[in-house]
Amino acid sequence: MRSRLRRDLSAAIKARDSVAVSALRTALAAIENAEAVDVISAPPITGNEHFAGATSGHGAEVQRRALTNADEAALVQSQVDQRSMAAQEFEALGRQDVADLLRAEADVLRAYLATSP
Repeated sequence: MRSRLRRDLSAAIKARDSVAVSALRTALAAIENAEAVDVISAPPITGNEHFAGATSGHGAEVQRRALTNADEAALVQSQVDQRSMAAQEFEALGRQDVADLLRAEADVLRAYLATSP
């Protein structure tokens, strides 16, 4: 799913489709954030001027989490749900323009859920 999101983001940027660009960027960011590894609580190195705030015994590169297609689909579904809920809230506040934009972004992402394996 991620490769399709990235490919379609590039196409949306070229087409200047701001709704699709916004939806795809945030979905990709959510996937990237989910892959991030939790910070390990370790005592900081003291007395080393070369590594401010470094932790003892940990290199700069850490293996990221591997997400399955189901994990990625769940994250995209979460993005759709968040946009739908926010659209309802903006509509209740009389901001139909923002609600319509959020619903359009949700529709963009919903298309990926319909075709995900």
